[in-house]
Amino acid sequence: MSRVGLSPITVPQGTKVEIKGTHVTVEGSKGKLSRSFHSDMAITLKDGILTVARPSDNKVHRSLHGLTRSLLSNMVQGVTNGFEKTLEINGVGYRAQKIDKGLSLQVGFNKPIEFHLPPGIDAVVEGTNKIKVSGIDKELVGEVAAEIRALRPADPYKGKGIKYAGERLHLKPGKAGKAAQKG
Repeated sequence: MSRVGLSPITVPQGTKVEIKGTHVTVEGSKGKLSRSFHSDMAITLKDGILTVARPSDNKVHRSLHGLTRSLLSNMVQGVTNGFEKTLEINGVGYRAQKIDKGLSLQVGFNKPIEFHLPPGIDAVVEGTNKIKVSGIDKELVGEVAAEIRALRPADPYKGKGIKYAGERLHLKPGKAGKAAQKG
């Protein structure tokens, strides 16, 4: 049995869940999210508790059971609390600025990179080297944070670039390190 799929989702006060067949809409204080799920999964709302049931124990249904429950949980959490990812910029002269369309990043190229944020995503620049990406859709927040990080990932020798907050970099030794190991 799926352990993730079996656990119920409690819907907080002030959050509305509307189920029409396989299409679920969740509306809360932060916004509104809707998504269609696989037709085999049975989603029910009773007394403020969302549950997901599967028709059989074959491998596909077991996989969909846990996935459907996780996506529903993320929708409920997103419209009530929201999601946030923090990025850090390391390097001499590397900085970020908030502009009207999105972000302007100076990360070692000859021109600043303008990154346009999709609708529903907000970014806050703290100081010049911390970016907080937030929104109600967990998938979209993670995707935007990954796209920003991909503009200049932290290099393995000096650690310059963009990385997630809390991400540990394994810095490689340079040429001097290799020569010392041989001797």
